[in-house]
Amino acid sequence: MDPGTLIATYGYWAVAAGCLLEGETVLALAGFAAHRGYLGLPEVIAVAALAAFAGDQFFFWLGRRHGAAVLRRWPSAAARAQRVHALIERHPRWMIIGTRFAYGLRIAGPILIGTSWLSAWRFAAFNAVGAALWATMVAVLGWSFGQLVEVVLGDIRRIEHWLLLALACIGAAAWWWRRRRTPR
Repeated sequence: MDPGTLIATYGYWAVAAGCLLEGETVLALAGFAAHRGYLGLPEVIAVAALAAFAGDQFFFWLGRRHGAAVLRRWPSAAARAQRVHALIERHPRWMIIGTRFAYGLRIAGPILIGTSWLSAWRFAAFNAVGAALWATMVAVLGWSFGQLVEVVLGDIRRIEHWLLLALACIGAAAWWWRRRRTPR
């Protein structure tokens, strides 16, 4: 089975799985694959937004139900709790939407918001907006990268598999580097 067939067959599942947690690399690659015609861009955005929304809802409810235990388990998140709660007090809408775009708060953010006074309905509404914006921006960025590569290199059919592999390796290296630099 060639890589194009694999992407067309399992691409949306990979987007959903990747976007439940971090997802930027997977989503950018899916945007690139949409540019190449293996996936549909609207479908990639929809799957990513739904998966990102579901993941953040899970983490919000984890914080709501087990927030104290989670904060005891991860002192680095507990150290951010006061600051996050202060920001929620001042700017609840922007905090919910912005958490998705903030490095280091993608998972911890919804958990910390879950430990706050914010209502679940309000979180869900702004989480949906943030997920839609994030999915659209990152997928279109991947699609635009494909367009740029095609403008610079011309017809990339002969090297597209190598480009996808290179992008995946760069994404994996960036993920590894961030994990390495994040204090435990």
